[in-house]
Amino acid sequence: MSREPLRPRDAYRAFVPMTTRWHDNDVYGHVNNVVYYAFFDTAVNTWLIEMGLLDVTNGDPIGLVVETGCRYAASVHFPQKLEVGLALAKLGSSSVTYHLGLFVEGADEPAAEGHFTHVYVGRDSRRPVALPESWRKVLARLG
Repeated sequence: MSREPLRPRDAYRAFVPMTTRWHDNDVYGHVNNVVYYAFFDTAVNTWLIEMGLLDVTNGDPIGLVVETGCRYAASVHFPQKLEVGLALAKLGSSSVTYHLGLFVEGADEPAAEGHFTHVYVGRDSRRPVALPESWRKVLARLG
């Protein structure tokens, strides 16, 4: 069974540094698969905060995660420095899907690759809302 190759480093437009933590390793001596999703979530939200698009206390609209996925290619472990690459997969009217690559610091090939979709909703209504044009311009930087 063959599968499409994972995206290399140059497929990503922004990078967020991460470090593995002592408790990330599982009994097999590598980072447990569930931790990869935390890396992806942290990277996306870190980038959004740095770009001025996420105010966790008062922001409106807010992004709710509606889909995630991950393919694994190589183990990572504690202690290692990592980088999560971000690229725009799809920009909808009220949603954003990111391509994400988890790289050991400096590596050209990812240890894992994922996708992550936010749907933006009103903070109170929890109903989908159109992304502001100013946000679309910032998000397009990942394209």
